[in-house]
Amino acid sequence: MTNIKDLTLGERAEGRTLLTAQWVLGHRDGSHRLIPNGEVVIEGGTLLYVGPRFEGEVARRIDLGAAMISPGLIDLDALSDLDTTILAIDHQPGWAKGRVWPLSYIERGPYEMYTQEELAFQKRFAFAQLLLNGITTAAPIASLFYREWGETVAEFAAASDAAGDLGLRVYLSPAYRAGGMMVTAPGQLEAIFDEARGLKGLDDAIGFIRDHEGRHGGLVKGLLAPDRVETCTEKLLVRTADAARDLNCPIRLHAAQGTMEVDTVRRLHGKTAPEWLASFGFLSDRLIAPHATQATDNDLRLYAENGVSIVHCPLVSARGGSTLNSFRSVKARGVNIAMGTDTTPPDMLMNLLVGLIAARVVEGDPSAVSCADLFDAATLGGAKALGRSDLGRLEAGARADIAVFDLMDHHMAPAIDPITTLVVGGSGRVTKAVFVDGRLSMRYGAVAGFDMNAARAQAQVQFDGLIAKYPERSFGHPPVSEIFPPSYPLEVQR
Repeated sequence: MTNIKDLTLGERAEGRTLLTAQWVLGHRDGSHRLIPNGEVVIEGGTLLYVGPRFEGEVARRIDLGAAMISPGLIDLDALSDLDTTILAIDHQPGWAKGRVWPLSYIERGPYEMYTQEELAFQKRFAFAQLLLNGITTAAPIASLFYREWGETVAEFAAASDAAGDLGLRVYLSPAYRAGGMMVTAPGQLEAIFDEARGLKGLDDAIGFIRDHEGRHGGLVKGLLAPDRVETCTEKLLVRTADAARDLNCPIRLHAAQGTMEVDTVRRLHGKTAPEWLASFGFLSDRLIAPHATQATDNDLRLYAENGVSIVHCPLVSARGGSTLNSFRSVKARGVNIAMGTDTTPPDMLMNLLVGLIAARVVEGDPSAVSCADLFDAATLGGAKALGRSDLGRLEAGARADIAVFDLMDHHMAPAIDPITTLVVGGSGRVTKAVFVDGRLSMRYGAVAGFDMNAARAQAQVQFDGLIAKYPERSFGHPPVSEIFPPSYPLEVQR
């Protein structure tokens, strides 16, 4: 019997590797199945066998003990920068706290608040954090609030390299937009547009996908990412849809997610965002649409009729006072639900618990949604949104994307049904190991070729530097102490 510590971190083992544990979450006849004391056999980057007992020859057997061998989690709104939404938890309204550019900042000229080297580091740091939380496939998301305008090819070339080096499956390209929001007076928000700049961003994203599609053994795939629906024009989105068909890639567009967007889109187009998108044929099964927390019944009908997938990010939504209305009704309409984290911590298990609680509160019914419903969204729902029947499940022929969750963690005792145990009591900290395409990408908190302790310190220095610049981009330009006052008064030593 081989120990998982004997495998080389960051590499595929030669020959067949058999994993066994107290529980295996296999897949049969279209759904997950729990297999007590099951076995999983990896050959190269593929799953050769998933079931109760493998009779063939293997190069090594690894018993993971009181754990669950699970399909890797799929995060379609995965944080890939240093999260600024945490600054808004106790500091509102957003227009006064640097969440929207003031006119005075725009007139002086927006600029990049991080260097290209810092942006490249942030992608690598964020990807490592995703692996620590059992996430094997990610569609990165970052804030454009602190950018000059959109994301750049250079930083995403670095992100592509980071995914290959760390061993994370990604769908990505630089985000682009044709417009943005600005504050012209207290509480008064207006949209500004530069369509030519948006079209240039789309061209850059197309070029990036053509250059990077399939890199690192297929870990890197393309996804077009117009930023937010209120920052896009019809021309930009029509060209995006045409490009997605040519490239055979998905599109992610944030829509039906907040009151600023709802008010702006209705003012600009006289419709809700999904209604406006439907009016020029943009809705399709290529579209992945976070967050749908402001979606009307008609919006959800349009999503269902056109095969749109939504990305539910319950933690970041609930922190802002909103949630799906409701998980059960969205699912009953036939809308595919995938999951995203979209914030710090990028903890999918925490998101599943918040999603479970929020759904039951909204419905006033503890039977409204089950732990399995949420776990399906984080695996099968994400795979369906990407058009990948070889991800999000453990069955012969699927890609060997695996997360191993510890069921003996002291903070979630006693363990019961493994899915209930993980959703209700677990967190990303119980992730013991992650395999992506058969490669051991994370083990016991270690990621190949990446020093998490040093990276954590570097991330804090960069984030502190960003906060120091917030007065420049906040309405009225107050000092940081006024923008982000402490939770309690500070005792100053005399």
